[in-house]
Amino acid sequence: MHIFLIRHGESMANTGENYVPRIPDHAVSLTDNGKQQAFENGKWLKEYCDRNGIDLNNARIWRSPYLRTRQTSEEFNKSLGITDIREDITLVEQQFGLFDSVPEEDWGKLFPAEFAEYSRQKNNFGKFYARLPMGESPFDVAIRVHQFTGTIYRDLEKHGVDTLFVFTHGTTLRTFLLRWFHYSPEWYHEERNPKNCWIREIKDGQDLGYINK
Repeated sequence: MHIFLIRHGESMANTGENYVPRIPDHAVSLTDNGKQQAFENGKWLKEYCDRNGIDLNNARIWRSPYLRTRQTSEEFNKSLGITDIREDITLVEQQFGLFDSVPEEDWGKLFPAEFAEYSRQKNNFGKFYARLPMGESPFDVAIRVHQFTGTIYRDLEKHGVDTLFVFTHGTTLRTFLLRWFHYSPEWYHEERNPKNCWIREIKDGQDLGYINK
């Protein structure tokens, strides 16, 4: 079984373009560069699958319903050519709540009391457990992402789908790995956030790491 975990391409949030308009996170678009990243990496991934004998005829795309992950999957799929495309809300990014679309360096200035409490939690319990005001912690994301693993097993057992392309977000991708392989919160703290369009492969229960950076 092959599972490819793919972070979305460069978005307006990644470049800071969203700090003024503050478009809601689910509606943040890819930049032109992000679309090109996704297209080029889609070509690379198709060639990788061909070289390694990975059959795409019974493959399925799962994606977060956020705009940037939809756009990323569409650019990748210009090369992959997969017709079975589905969405799951458990694959969305960590909810940033009060801090959504606000530069991290401004959190304390704009929301001093809330930032102080978040900082206290982070210092006492670690970033994995610290919940953003009106939002989620990575722990929360890990709990909801675990629900998606049942979908993967049903895809395989009921429909024979043994190749999945999962388009998601940085925190979500890392918490997926944490739950799938039973990694520890300490692993999460050490694991760097993948860059845009990085692809991580799981093959027959083995973590092969990022195959294209």
